[in-house]
Amino acid sequence: MTELNWPTWRKSSRSSDQGNCVEVADNLSAAVGVRDSKDVAGPVLVFPAQSWRNFLQEIKEKDHG
Repeated sequence: MTELNWPTWRKSSRSSDQGNCVEVADNLSAAVGVRDSKDVAGPVLVFPAQSWRNFLQEIKEKDHG
């Protein structure tokens, strides 16, 4: 399991302004953390960095497809 000792959280650009916010910590070397901004002490989903990049690429392709 990846340790999340020093994540820097930022609001995802895909989050809405109506409180449906996702925060992403992508400053980690081998993983990306994702959490609900309304529950910062709650669970964190952790993805391998390459899997996260693949996910974002798929989203970009679907937006432009």
